[in-house]
Amino acid sequence: MSNNKKVMSEELSQEIARELGVYEQVKKDGGWGNVSSKTCGNIVTKAFEIADKATK
Repeated sequence: MSNNKKVMSEELSQEIARELGVYEQVKKDGGWGNVSSKTCGNIVTKAFEIADKATK
């Protein structure tokens, strides 16, 4: 059994990756494996910002 629960949709992840300029790397590599942890953290931070704006 897997505990991998999606917290963020793939569409939102891709949208933010485009905004941060890393989506082409994700697309080229076929996944998120080569995206730095710092960049992934920036994606999560941006997602929180979007969620925060949506609740106001």
